[in-house]
Amino acid sequence: MYRLAAFDMDGTLLLPDHTLGEKTLATLRQLAEKPVKLTFATGRHYLEMKDILANIGLDGFLITGNGTRIHDLAGHRLHASDLSEDCAHELLHTQWDTPASLHVFRDDGWFTSLDDPDLLIPHQFSGFRYQLQDLRLLPDSGNSKVCFCAPHETLLALVPQLKAHFGPRLDLCFSAADCLDVQPAGSNKGSALALLTAGLGIEMSECMAFGDAMNDKEMLEGVGMGLIMGNALPVLKEQSPHLQIIGHCRNQAVSHFLQHWLHTPHLTYSPE
Repeated sequence: MYRLAAFDMDGTLLLPDHTLGEKTLATLRQLAEKPVKLTFATGRHYLEMKDILANIGLDGFLITGNGTRIHDLAGHRLHASDLSEDCAHELLHTQWDTPASLHVFRDDGWFTSLDDPDLLIPHQFSGFRYQLQDLRLLPDSGNSKVCFCAPHETLLALVPQLKAHFGPRLDLCFSAADCLDVQPAGSNKGSALALLTAGLGIEMSECMAFGDAMNDKEMLEGVGMGLIMGNALPVLKEQSPHLQIIGHCRNQAVSHFLQHWLHTPHLTYSPE
């Protein structure tokens, strides 16, 4: 019996328009009645996720900022990791050879110098917004992660530049094809889930997890049952070929899988 279920949000639990489907919400409520702890593991900000859960009437542990923050059911912070001050300063003060926009996550919000309404489309469901700021004026401390946003090919060209500059001081991962996240070394959803489950007295082997991008890889690989969305980034499928692939987020495949697991766990699951 699995005792905890961890869900990525965009491309996994959410529909392509970044809203939560009615079937998915009903299944999550059904799962919450079982002895299964719900955990939402996302690159989104804690402030946004807190409001989303309140609006849909669900309780759950929150792993946000791709593992840089962990909060319990009551909203108490259990863990925080930030970029080192020197790395944060270099990220925000270096003129990178890229047209990608730069975004910073801090406990008090999401900051960027780019006023682009298209950036808010994935957040219409929650109403969460960026705060316009000259990023060079932000403090060097208290920055949990930095994101570069641009078309995938543009971000691929940026990766060698960042790796050459920072080496092992930082971790890079694609949370979506158009979003490259820069985080404290060793900070990811998998390491955060391991910290959370240790505190709850739950083994990682007693957890299931769902995801679609490279920021989910450590989490999916570390649990007893990792499930990859049919719409996942091809590189995730290639690097984790042993993990089961379920259906597309547009078909609310997480709900489809969980209904099968709840009612006919003895039968082989077939994606919709």
